[in-house]
Amino acid sequence: MFDLVYPSEPAPLYPRPSVDRPGKQPRPQGEILPLIEPSGLVYGQAARSWCHGGGGSKALHPVVHLHLIDREGRVYLQKRSMAKNRFPGLWDSGVGGHVNYGEQAEEALYREAAEELGLYGFNPILLGTHIYESPRDREFVFMYAAVGHPTLAPDNAEVTEGKWFTYEEIDEALLAGWITPTFRADYIRIREQLKALL
Repeated sequence: MFDLVYPSEPAPLYPRPSVDRPGKQPRPQGEILPLIEPSGLVYGQAARSWCHGGGGSKALHPVVHLHLIDREGRVYLQKRSMAKNRFPGLWDSGVGGHVNYGEQAEEALYREAAEELGLYGFNPILLGTHIYESPRDREFVFMYAAVGHPTLAPDNAEVTEGKWFTYEEIDEALLAGWITPTFRADYIRIREQLKALL
């Protein structure tokens, strides 16, 4: 099990005071994310907006992805809402979201699964981790899988629709370009692991 290592006292807020921003920094608004080293050591905390390119930070922060597979060998994907600022309208992992400051990855996974799909009572398997870097941010991705065919209730603010895909259909979707780059990065790493879980 890979756990984040939080300091005994609250980690410093980012961005730190500088010549451009002297004095005490106001508490960031919105989601607060842990800033981490690749080892999992938490050294700071910052608003999600700052982590995603606000101020050009690209600070490494953790996210969770859950890949749901059923006994028929299909993978559940969600179609991202058009209201999303990243990858609207593209198909993505069954569940994906940020780890909030103070959480461990598995806690965030259960929270995100409940929020996005109304999914409870599953047994996640950690398949691995990797660092995903885009032009605007860097994410430390915890990749999980769960086997089953649960009843799902997607949150329409987050998810337009959900569908079970065969591996062949996912491969076609990758070629067609209607899969998120983040799912692509996971899938090339875990495709064979997902099959081995059946």
